[in-house]
Amino acid sequence: MAAASPFIVRKAAVLGAGVMGAQIAAHLVNANVAAMLYELPAKEGDPNGNAAKAIENLKRLEPGPLATSSRAGFIEAANYDQHLDRLKECDLVIEAISERLDWKADLYRRVAPHLAGHAIFATNTSGLSINRLSESFPGEARKRFCGVHFFNPPRYMHLVELIPAARTEASILDRLEGFLVTTLGKGVIRARDTPNFIANRVGVFSLLATIHHAERLAIGFDVVDALTGSLIGRPRSATFRTADVVGLDTFAHVVDTMKEALPEDPWHRYYEAPGWLKALIAQGALGRKTRRGVYRKTGAEIQVLDLATGGYRASEPKADDGVVEILKEREAGERFARLRASAHPQARFLWSIHRDAFHYCATHLAGIADNARDLDLAIRWGFGWNRGPFELWQEAGWERLARWIAEDIAAGRAMAAVPLPGWATDASRTGVHGPSGSYSPAEGSHKPRSVLPVYRRQPFPDRLLGEPARYGEALFETDAVRFWHTGDEIAILSFKSRMHAIGDDVLDGVQRALDEAERGFMGLVIWQTEPPFSVGANLKKSPAGGAKPAQPSALGRLFRQARREAESLALKAARGLGVAGQLMAGRLAEVEQLVLQFQETTQALKYSMIPTVAAVDGLALGGGCEFIMHCDRAVATLESYIGLVEAGVGLLPAGGGCKELVMRAAADAKGGEISPFVQKYFKSVAMAEVGRSAEHARELGYLRPTDRVVMNRFELLEVAKAELRSLAAAGYRPPLREGAIPVIGRSGISTIRAFMVNLLEGGHISEHDYLIGSKVATVMCGGEVEGGSRVDEQWLLDLERRHFMELVATAKTQARIEHMLKTGKPLRN
Repeated sequence: MAAASPFIVRKAAVLGAGVMGAQIAAHLVNANVAAMLYELPAKEGDPNGNAAKAIENLKRLEPGPLATSSRAGFIEAANYDQHLDRLKECDLVIEAISERLDWKADLYRRVAPHLAGHAIFATNTSGLSINRLSESFPGEARKRFCGVHFFNPPRYMHLVELIPAARTEASILDRLEGFLVTTLGKGVIRARDTPNFIANRVGVFSLLATIHHAERLAIGFDVVDALTGSLIGRPRSATFRTADVVGLDTFAHVVDTMKEALPEDPWHRYYEAPGWLKALIAQGALGRKTRRGVYRKTGAEIQVLDLATGGYRASEPKADDGVVEILKEREAGERFARLRASAHPQARFLWSIHRDAFHYCATHLAGIADNARDLDLAIRWGFGWNRGPFELWQEAGWERLARWIAEDIAAGRAMAAVPLPGWATDASRTGVHGPSGSYSPAEGSHKPRSVLPVYRRQPFPDRLLGEPARYGEALFETDAVRFWHTGDEIAILSFKSRMHAIGDDVLDGVQRALDEAERGFMGLVIWQTEPPFSVGANLKKSPAGGAKPAQPSALGRLFRQARREAESLALKAARGLGVAGQLMAGRLAEVEQLVLQFQETTQALKYSMIPTVAAVDGLALGGGCEFIMHCDRAVATLESYIGLVEAGVGLLPAGGGCKELVMRAAADAKGGEISPFVQKYFKSVAMAEVGRSAEHARELGYLRPTDRVVMNRFELLEVAKAELRSLAAAGYRPPLREGAIPVIGRSGISTIRAFMVNLLEGGHISEHDYLIGSKVATVMCGGEVEGGSRVDEQWLLDLERRHFMELVATAKTQARIEHMLKTGKPLRN
């Protein structure tokens, strides 16, 4: 039996150049999918002017929808009057016009004759009926019609809901799911054709419940946001800031959809935009896009809507200290017990919004989702909760919370009187997620994950509470690292330090892992089970697990100890400064030894006899970036933010980062003039630039042209292994050590210093910034040598280390480091 043909998308079209349509087109080109963006023709000038304006506007949006601004050039502007015939070039067409059934139906009838016979047509709707929309398509084309609901902003939100109509061909959904998961990097949930599908149905109800209980208990919107953000495992934007970002009109539209489509719902009376929200919309105050909504900014002051006065007041987002202490309780069951028992309005509020969300999800699970996993992942991926509603319930003790919810329903305290379904109150139930899968009310049993071929690329998918974590077999494990494998010939190293910071213990672990991998494995992948990749030689770290308070790293500890002891001796003796200086010199010798160890480790990664691959996701800063630069290959997710940031604390990269950029400049020059490339990389280092995506990091020089970018973080390890196998299969040998690297020397240093003098005199940089930049320039130009001189790697490493140590010895750099240790923020001095 022949395998199903793959879904190849050579070109895609997006119909509608509004906020969502343009950003979907942006994400398509982020993934190297050529895209056409259609809009109504402009009334004057270029007929493509409306679409072209939307494409240009993508470069100005924050957060940026484009991986790099140059990607905008790969989106082709089009209009419905002139270019409908070009739809036949497209394998995928996504409609993203306004949420009006009649407008969508008119467009479908217009474009249907121009679609390729194999093309998939998907509507990006947040909740309209897919079956009703499909009726506007010719009969034969309906089998290739479905719903595909991207969440805003499409580049960053992991969730896409995939919704079939009654006549959608099953293979169409499977092929489209594979494309969405691997090519666009999304987490796909199959949703039923019910109003607002899964995520918006539950997420919007949660917002409505929050509004209801906030008004009932007279809690200000800013306090609600203080309570419903990171304190309870939700995004920092919390509730009303999120509503402003989404758009108050969009939120009201989704609520209206629920009101019209769900007349028999037990919570129907709450499906109503409150009066204050309707008033804001009538005034044109729609949230961030109009610069006024629940919040507004007046000068430097953030103001929030005050229901008591109907006007705005200064925002004071402060949760009660006692309630905050309850939320710090590590045991979830005890946390909920204390919230339920408390008389404080904020505690009662938090118990109420959780109770009603649990009640709502249990009641509606059978009707809106196939199983509890789909609902929890939809909320995590679409609304950014750390745990889904059922995960929270299970973590807190299923039976006890079910009893409390039932008691509140019986007492009339819940928002609806409908009882919990029988499966939820089963006395034997301990949860809905387990090793065998997640509970499905329709099947009355736990259902395993999808077996589509695309998920074979995810050895460790996003894990739910109750699902076991099987991270292979450990070969050795310390407090800092874990060296393990999954039963194949590839060794994996994962860091255990907080934020995967690199201290002497991690450096020891890397060197040991390389030694052991060379003896028994094909190669070594550095991969973290959770992002970030590494914040580098961070000045703070916690022991593994983060159970103890944060302590300074080896580097930070030496700085603090030296300064404390120096200050103490200065007070005790008239000649204390001299003694203190000697002591500081001793401590600095220890720092230099640590830097030397770092350089030895990065060189070991580069010249190991086995291939090394860095699998990167999230932050990769400072020393983390240097690790990446020294591995034979990097595989990075698009949402990797990579950079050499040492200048921000008054230092320069000394783990080989400058050295590698010097070598890359020479390679870029291809035997020609090196200076422009050195100056480009100098700017990246001196300004501590961080790539806004993996592709931007490639432009900055932190990633090489041969490094890979993957879209789905859960496929990262599999792709990294494939890269390593490819290197090994080609008969891997480490690179030969460079002994004749061309540098630009004194003349290059002078050119860069002249540029910095202008900045200094213009007040754009401080004198210490000038000193830091001068030292970076000295290293990256190869030192005080004649232009055209050739040096080896060790020469550049020695330059890095010497100038790093000279900066460490300055009072202003020490002050910057101390300020970072205390506040977590950079100091300009």
